[in-house]
Amino acid sequence: MMIQAVLGNPHHPEYGVATIPFPIPRDQYAHCMELLEALEIGDAVKADCKVEKIDSFYTVLKRVEMLTVNVEELNYLAKRLDSFDTGEAAQFQAMAHKLELFELKDLINLTFCCQQATVITDFSDLAAIGRDHYMNLHGGSASVDELNALDGKGTARQLIESGSGTVTPYGVVYDNGMKLEQVYDGRFFPCYYYKPNVITVAVTSKAEPEDTEHITWLFLPMVQEEIDRALLRGGITDPADARLRLEDSQLPNEVDVLLDMEYETLSDLSELAEATDGLSNADMKKLGAVVMLAKPENAAQIKNLAENLDLFDFAPGAHSPAEYGKYMIQQSGHFDYDENLDAFYDYEKYGSERMNEEDGMFTDRGYIAYKGYISMEEVMNGSQSSHMVMGGLSR
Repeated sequence: MMIQAVLGNPHHPEYGVATIPFPIPRDQYAHCMELLEALEIGDAVKADCKVEKIDSFYTVLKRVEMLTVNVEELNYLAKRLDSFDTGEAAQFQAMAHKLELFELKDLINLTFCCQQATVITDFSDLAAIGRDHYMNLHGGSASVDELNALDGKGTARQLIESGSGTVTPYGVVYDNGMKLEQVYDGRFFPCYYYKPNVITVAVTSKAEPEDTEHITWLFLPMVQEEIDRALLRGGITDPADARLRLEDSQLPNEVDVLLDMEYETLSDLSELAEATDGLSNADMKKLGAVVMLAKPENAAQIKNLAENLDLFDFAPGAHSPAEYGKYMIQQSGHFDYDENLDAFYDYEKYGSERMNEEDGMFTDRGYIAYKGYISMEEVMNGSQSSHMVMGGLSR
């Protein structure tokens, strides 16, 4: 939790308050919105939440208290600040104090440029100050050769003696010519990967050109309430008016090429992301092979396959009957393999026999076979019996 805010209705203090953690955890998002709705606040677009109190490591945010803010802006700001290291935190707080910023729009925009400033909190190590200042002036990075050639102490002395510093509670700050640019326009949040996510979708209104900069970014999986509110911020009230573009994906390529964003729905895409969120690399590779075998047509069918990977046997890297047989005997765990008897195993024969009895195929990723009791079509369409396998035993 980066921020804890006590929010109330500015027009009806008698309604009470709600204490909300920011960034709002995904599994608490719907509940937090219900708490705010009970107070008749928490609009997706309007600033209607009075900040009665705010607790955070970022004490500069105290200046937001008693102001009326938009809950989604506060959530986005918290996500940005949650990623900052100690140096960036000092830069943000010192520049917010120097520029006397208090509106969330300005504070959000500050998170995108405060790294240009130099903040001195300890004057005892001039060489370190000089190095930090040099990197701040060069986009936050420098080569080893550059730093070795740098007169860090001299650079620091020149900075300090310039007299351009401003004393703040967070250190002496030098803005280095930083300009507060409008990266965030007050409506459309810039694309920002707060945490690893499965699918990133860029949503635009069909009423606007395809190359519009008015993009609503969705980082799936998301709860439906958050999706709906994000679309509202983008001015989209009817899902039919939304144009979807697959921006990024952690899914196998075999899945990505099947997703036709013209026909997919955000709810199906989010459910697919939910079903695959947390899958291991091995299971992701297996899903790629499963998709090649089953040939699903949309996200909903892929989601059902992902939820039933246990109905498939996968031999990664196997591209011949011999390799398949060797994998099954040595690595599948179905047999007590004895390496002393390796010369007596007929891997090719065993692999061929298994393949003759199975519904399987070789893919670029290896050999995949379906072992379920019902048809793959029924599994893809969400049959309740999909967890049955040969012999009626659950795997």
